Amino acid sequence: MELFNILNELEELIEESPRVPMTRRVMVDENKLLDYLDRIRTSLPEEVRQAKWLVKERDKVLSESKKEAQRMLEDVAREIEQRAEDHEIVKKAEKIAQETIKKAEDVSLQIRQGAREYADDILQSLEEKLSKILGEIQQGRSELRK
Repeated sequence: MELFNILNELEELIEESPRVPMTRRVMVDENKLLDYLDRIRTSLPEEVRQAKWLVKERDKVLSESKKEAQRMLEDVAREIEQRAEDHEIVKKAEKIAQETIKKAEDVSLQIRQGAREYADDILQSLEEKLSKILGEIQQGRSELRK
């Protein structure tokens, strides 16, 4: 920061220069003042170049930061979308599971009712056969008694 050093030296020159009585003015050596101005002019391009470099670096950092922020936002959006999809998949799976359970319960009920009806039909047929056999036994016994 050469420019600041030169400006500090110029300020010292002004502070150390003799004052004009009854005014706020000072008498400065013209050659020294012109020398400081020349030094400022020569150091100014270096300072400007450094300032431009700093601005360029700042813009680069800002650009990279914006890109990173955008990438992070996209990642978050994808994550939210994935979680929403996962949530929908879970809801669909739960619905399918409930429907499957309901169907299984319905089939189970139908099977139990069918088994009861089948058992009742078998027992009724057995009862009819036993009744017929009992009738034949009773008839045979009654013939034996005669």
